[in-house]
Order: sequence, then C-alpha cells, then structure tokens
Amino acid sequence: MINIACSDNRKFHALLHKEWLETDGSGGYASSTILHCHTRKYHGLFVVNCDDPGGRYVLLSKCEDIVSINDSEYHLSIHKYPMVYYPGEYHYLNRFVLDICPQFTYRMHNAIIIKELMSVHLENTLLIRYYVKNAPEAVMLKLKPLWSYRDIHSLARENEYVKDQVTDLVNGFSAEPYDGMPRVFMQASEKGRFTPALQWYRNFEYLIERDRGFAYQEDLFALGMFNCTIPPGGEIIFRISLTGDNRNITDIWLNEQARRIRVRESDSKGCHADEVVGLCLRKAARDFVVRNRKNKLSIMAGYHWFYEWGRDALISLPGLTLYTNRVNEGIEILKHIAELRRNGLVPNNISEKEETGAYNSVDASLWYFWCLQELLKISSDPEMILKEFWPVMIDMAVHYYSGTASNVSIRLDGLLDVGSATTQLTWMDATVNNIPVTPRYGCPVEINALWYNALCFVRHMACEFGKDIPFDIDGLIENITRAFEKHFWISEKEYLADTWMPGEDIQDLSVRPNQIFAISLPFPVVTDVKKMKGILRTVSEELSTPYGLRTLSPADPRYRGRYAGSPAERDAAYHQGTVWPWLVGHYGDAVIKAEAGNPTAMARLDTMVTHLEAHLYEKGIGSVSEIFNGDSPHEACGCIAQAWSVAELIRLKALIRG
Repeated sequence: MINIACSDNRKFHALLHKEWLETDGSGGYASSTILHCHTRKYHGLFVVNCDDPGGRYVLLSKCEDIVSINDSEYHLSIHKYPMVYYPGEYHYLNRFVLDICPQFTYRMHNAIIIKELMSVHLENTLLIRYYVKNAPEAVMLKLKPLWSYRDIHSLARENEYVKDQVTDLVNGFSAEPYDGMPRVFMQASEKGRFTPALQWYRNFEYLIERDRGFAYQEDLFALGMFNCTIPPGGEIIFRISLTGDNRNITDIWLNEQARRIRVRESDSKGCHADEVVGLCLRKAARDFVVRNRKNKLSIMAGYHWFYEWGRDALISLPGLTLYTNRVNEGIEILKHIAELRRNGLVPNNISEKEETGAYNSVDASLWYFWCLQELLKISSDPEMILKEFWPVMIDMAVHYYSGTASNVSIRLDGLLDVGSATTQLTWMDATVNNIPVTPRYGCPVEINALWYNALCFVRHMACEFGKDIPFDIDGLIENITRAFEKHFWISEKEYLADTWMPGEDIQDLSVRPNQIFAISLPFPVVTDVKKMKGILRTVSEELSTPYGLRTLSPADPRYRGRYAGSPAERDAAYHQGTVWPWLVGHYGDAVIKAEAGNPTAMARLDTMVTHLEAHLYEKGIGSVSEIFNGDSPHEACGCIAQAWSVAELIRLKALIRG
C-alpha cells in the first residue's frame, strides 16, 4: 500500500506532478494526477483499446464532480484553463492511497468522502465509487462526465459532428457521440436523475504537453449531468462501459474487488512478510501484462504512449513474470512472440492501430535467447525448453548465421555487422530529422555480446540433448572470442568500444553502458577478471547514478544532462546522457560476477534499489519511470510507468537477495 498525505494546500503544484494509473488488463487504462487535474493529453478516466476503430482512445476524459453539504459546494476535481485553475489553486484531497485500486479521501469541514476507481479486468468497463464516510446530512452529488472521444495521441476541438441524442437507461443513459465510434453506456448503482444537455467546455490545458513542445489545449463536451443524493454511510457507483449490462453494479464492484484481493494474496506469497515495496512492484508488473486485441498475452512497453515493443517485452519478461511466480504467463508470451518472427527476426514494435509488426531491430531476437536462459534458471526444466523452444532457437540462429535476417550479416571473424549510417537498429534508436543521433552501425558491442551468448546457449542445449547444429558453432564461437577482444577492447583505458565500424576500421570510443552486457549475460564474452573490473570501473565512475546508468559519459562533449525542450531537443538527449533505470539489472549481474566481494560495489547496487523504491512515491505512483535526467537531481522524465524499468528493479532485488 502506498499512502500519501495531501492536505497541505501549499503543495498544490507538487501534487500536480504525482500521477496515478489504473489498468484493465487489455491495454486500456484510467490515469490523471492525484488532484484529478489533467496535465497530459494521455490522461483520461476511460481509455479503451478498441477493436473498431483499432487503437487506444480517450473516450471519457474526466468528470466534474461537485458535492453539496449544508448549502456549500466542494469540487473534487480541478480544471486547468488559460491563466487559471478552476475552481482555484486549492483542493480538499486529504489523502491518496494506492492499494488494490486508487483511493482519494476528501475532507471538507466535518464531512469525509472517499472516491475510488476500478477498471474491470478484461472488460472495457470503468467503475467510480463515491462513499460518504461521514457527513452531518445527506450529500448531494452533481457529476458531469466530460468526453473527448479521440485517440490518445491527438486532441479534440469543438465541432458540429457530435450527436446529442442519448438513450435513457435505468439510472443512466447510452450514447454514440460520433459515427464510427463505440457506443458508451453509463449508469449509476442508485437512483438519481440524469439531465441530458450537450455542452462544450473549451480550452482545457495540459501543461506537460506544452513543456514537451506539443499542442496542449483541448475542448471537451458534456452530454448531461447526474444529480444524486448519498446519505451518511451510503455510496453510489457509476459504471462506464462499451457494453450494456443488466448485472447489479454493486455486485460488479464487489466481484472485481474480490478478484483483486485474491491477486494480492497470491502476490504476497512471493514477498517477504514486511516488504510493502515488493508487493507494490508486483502490482505494477501486472499493469504491463495484457491480453491484446488478438487475445494474445503480451507486454505493453510503457504508459501512457508506448504500445507493444518486441525488445522491451523480452527485456521485461523475466522480471514481470518469471520473478513474480507467473512462469506460465511468461511461457505463453514467449510462444506468442515466436509466432511473430520473420526470417529469424522478432518485430521491433507492433503498430497500435493495425497491429502489424515492424522488423527493424537486430537485437530483439537475441534477447529471446536470454529470456529462455532466465526461464531455465527459474524453472530448472531444460526438457521443457527443448520441447517448446528448440525449433525457435535454431531458426533464429540459422537466419542470423546465413545472413537472411534483414540488415544483418556475419563477418568471417564471426561478428555481426548490422545496418548502415542511415539506420537505427539497436535500442539507442533516436533520430532527429531522420538522422541517427547515435550512429551505431557496423558491429555494436552489445549486439555481438548477445550473439555470442545466444550461440553458447544453443551449443549448451545441443550438447546436453544430442542435437545437430547446421553450422560449425564451435569454430564460430572461438572466432568471435578472438575478434571481440581485438576490435572492442581498449587496453590503454581498460574498457570496451561502443561500436566497431569495420568498413573504416574505426572504434567508437564513447563511454556508454552497452559494454556492460559483455559481462552480464549468462555466457559472458569477456571472462578475464581484470578486464571485467576495468569495464565496471569505467561504467561505475562515469555512468552510474542512484537511478541507473547514464547513456553517455558527462566527460563527452556530446553529453546532454537534461531531457527537456522540444521533441527534437529531447530526442537529441534521449541516449546522450539520459539515465535509463532498466540498465540496473544487467549492471547488477556484472557487479555480482566481478565484484561480489567488494562492499563499495555492492553498496552502489543497494543505493540504486533504495532510490528507485523511493521513486515509487514520487512520479507515477507505484511504478518506475522510463528515464531520468543525467544531471543531478536526476528528475524523472518520459513515461511514468515503463515495463523494463519495473522488471529490472524486480530482478535486481532478486539478484541481491541471491
């Protein structure tokens, strides 16, 4: 449970930087700030992953909810308009709690009102509950839903196409505001009055979008308003859904509540008795594992704007599933990803609207082997790996070896040579004006470390089970070992080049974190202890921060210490110094291999864990952000909840525990 005191109105603007997230298990979500004042275009109460039209859409943006007690009105949500917050820069929020769902406790004089939200699992349904815990008399609730009905990446403006017709339902209504968009159903659990009336609210402002250099004003429309009376000790629950439902709304709430309690009890079995943070991370892990529109179990890369990404899914999978006692789900996801491969490649990403794959990543398939190694480590079942995944392993390895994987060729010395000066095929893939910010064509260090690890794992499985390999894998591994040291090791500085460009025979001497994978993977290509320590020393001294590893040394003139400004400015900083917390897991692997007896090195890992755990209370409440600034104080940036950030913190904690 995360519990945040909010009563100090002097912290109004600080609370606008704390965001909550509630997910439905199918890619949809509800999210806002804890003051219910949107600061992003991605905020919304009913964001659904639609089949038709395909994609995620903010249908219900927010609710204007006002309670009346003793003839006085109190606003439970806040709007930002040009030059003003409405009704003002104050609030009645006393406490925010993230337990099985987000809970907001409001105090106004001698009344206490609790608002809770739950997205029903695997349904396009949101429940909003208002409970009058204490009040001197019955409370009048005026609730005006404000709709946007647009995809998550755009903004809505007042227009003449909205249809104001509503269909009366028991304690509510249904409507289809736009042709070609889903019909919505909204009903209350208790009797009230819904008064239909189309009304536009203009120029809501989302200040984070302004700061990110995007359009940031939006118009929302109301179709009417609910008026309800709630006695002291009473409640009312609103159901917003894409389907009509005759079930009792209170029963729907109680059933979803009971399901979540069962899930929490299951998650708690894998945590230490007093580890609140561990339970919180397991809850966060569940936000990313979803049933997509094809009913396949998959991983959302991050909230709010990322969809399904192959590389992110595979780096995240062990921490999200294998280390949280959800092995069967991990296996199901691996099988689904294997079905998507083409010429040995796993898709880099899946388009949100059409759900088609883009095969422009050279490392995603190589991460697949690492996932299988982690699965073997957790399951201790090599026969299962052989039965379920050996054909996939051989298919990928042969395509890479034969050069039929797009943008990949194998050199005579065994190293993988990938891409060109105009492509971005590794995880450092940012471009500005279609020009790579971090050109990493040729032989990137982590691609070849992953390639070596994959080959060694294939050989290990083949030897254990007497399987044939259609190429000389022993000679290939031996060649890679020699070539890797020759082309990557910088002896005078004792670290690894980030990339070797064979066409020009140039080493990229940039100090980046990618060299850590030469140590961290189960079959490390660097095994000399002195060299391992040299690599770790360089990475630790120049790249490590309390929140992860920088992507470029501050000593480099290209270093960008702040991720801010226009889209082009942010993209230019994305991998040029910005800190990525997902790197803590492999940094931990490397430290434990090379420096397990070094208290200073182990203390550095503990510091990272401590800071990332504290971060759960700071930005996206209960989750870990995508990135942090390279410069102190390392402000969190990017997505408020990133799959591989959460996953690798979970895995790092497990590594430290041993």
